[in-house]
Amino acid sequence: MQECEKYACCPLPPYLEDSGCVIEEDDNGGRPLRDVCFHLLKLYSDRSYELDQLLDPRSVTSDPLDFRLSWHLWEVLRALNYCHLSQQSWGVLNTSYAAQLESQGLWEWAVFVMLHEPDTQ
Repeated sequence: MQECEKYACCPLPPYLEDSGCVIEEDDNGGRPLRDVCFHLLKLYSDRSYELDQLLDPRSVTSDPLDFRLSWHLWEVLRALNYCHLSQQSWGVLNTSYAAQLESQGLWEWAVFVMLHEPDTQ
């Protein structure tokens, strides 16, 4: 047996787990697509782990425009003093989730989300 042979499957997001798909590289920048739990463990072991990967909606759902869990997870991480997400990424997360809520007719909640926007302009 070769020393570099894999002995376990990659930690894929739940929607890909039983699909039989083998995804090694993400088409957006060559980063592998991993489950949100994997990213949380990486963040636990390395406090400076990149939050963009963790908050990517595709680590949870097959819909890349579903920011529900990503936004709430970011708010929990902020409360735990994880603040190394770029202002641009934070803005994209806020506006994307607010737009999602507004499209569902939940404009009051969209306003609530936008109150978390760091850039007041």
